[in-house]
Amino acid sequence: MPQPLHLEILTEIVLSLISPDPASIRFTPIRTGRHNASYWVNSSLGRFVLRIAPPDDAGFLFYERHMIRQEPELHAIIRAQTTIPVAEVVGYDFSRTYLDRDYLLMTCLPGTPLSDTNHLSPAQFQRALRQVGQHLRQLHTLTATECLGIEAYGYLGAHQPMPPQPSWSAAFRVMWNKLLDDVTACGSYTPQEARLMRDLLDEYLAHFERPVAPHLLHMDVWSQNILIDEEGNVTGLVDFDRALWGDVEIEFAVLDYCGISQSPFWEAYGTGRDESLSAMIRRQFYLLYEVQKYMPIRIWRRNNPASAARYKQHSFALAAQLAQIT
Repeated sequence: MPQPLHLEILTEIVLSLISPDPASIRFTPIRTGRHNASYWVNSSLGRFVLRIAPPDDAGFLFYERHMIRQEPELHAIIRAQTTIPVAEVVGYDFSRTYLDRDYLLMTCLPGTPLSDTNHLSPAQFQRALRQVGQHLRQLHTLTATECLGIEAYGYLGAHQPMPPQPSWSAAFRVMWNKLLDDVTACGSYTPQEARLMRDLLDEYLAHFERPVAPHLLHMDVWSQNILIDEEGNVTGLVDFDRALWGDVEIEFAVLDYCGISQSPFWEAYGTGRDESLSAMIRRQFYLLYEVQKYMPIRIWRRNNPASAARYKQHSFALAAQLAQIT
């Protein structure tokens, strides 16, 4: 959990973005997030959410540094072109004028994170999954070609963690190798172990070389980022800062890992999964991409080498399973 900031600094930040009665401003820390420092802001103008990025030395994966900077554009696109319940970004400042971190202020969506809800009946939980399926179906209709005016793939936001790539296979190869750089830098992989993983993707890269539109992908849909009401209706999807543009199958792998891709989700999503050999190979690599990221996170941000070692063991087990798939 990021350290709380002084009340005076938080107030100054809010007043730099909106103009409520200063005496009306009240802050309540939001405890669910682990990356950003987030606060509910009650004021004479209504209720908002203030999200403040971690310090620059917090320890980031390659795509996490300054990733909050892509959210204003993404929220505007999604709100304009879909009915997905996404907050309006009412202000932001990435200039470091008031604070040595990036921050933004959003309208407050109703509801409670699904992760904090234990009263739902099975039918209500299934309703939530169906609605998530409906929302992601809409999200995945958005493409970089139409929304950004470019035929490009990868992390294309204002944080610019990688050069835009002309194909999905090229983008995933860049992403894979940059992630392996992070896993090596945190000490979880030796250079030789990382080379094995780099060569592994190159061995199977032909399975990624197929026509794929650069779809908008959330990449962090799990119970904490799904807001629901008391009946299980989805009232918001949050935390789009890890979004990228590419193959919807990598989104599905995250949903698999987070327990979202159950039958009700797929019924509402409306499109079945590719179960070909190539798709199964891609699915394994996409799962590996998700699992390997936790090694730097556990080392750099949690100081938990034992947990990182378990993720390493899991990663090599997943890599070994490729031989069984083929």
